[in-house]
Amino acid sequence: MNMLVRAVTWWNGQTLGTQWFTRKNGVKVGEDDQGNVFYETRDAKRRWVIFNGDVEASRISADWHGWLHQTYDEPPTKQELKHKSWEKPHQENLTGTPMAYAPPGSIRRPVPEKRTDYEAWTPE
Repeated sequence: MNMLVRAVTWWNGQTLGTQWFTRKNGVKVGEDDQGNVFYETRDAKRRWVIFNGDVEASRISADWHGWLHQTYDEPPTKQELKHKSWEKPHQENLTGTPMAYAPPGSIRRPVPEKRTDYEAWTPE
């Protein structure tokens, strides 16, 4: 069943076609802290990533994203980007997950807070 799923779906990891193309033409360039593996062709014209787990583009850091889109010639394994002191570490998009941000007063918060900024109207 695993081979059938891999043959027809891309969101469960690499398809058989991608695996075949990667073995035939790919040169491994590096790996990020989440286990995603980055490749390019021998002539360095095409670049791609094989995700470790769910295929979610926001799991790729800005360093690798810039290399994938040919903004940088050198991959982060050879030349790291200089980060500003105010930059936060990369975090994937958590929208739609239980860890997504819920603003104060949201019904999605685990324990709803008692509102202090609102006083209900009552007739006299």
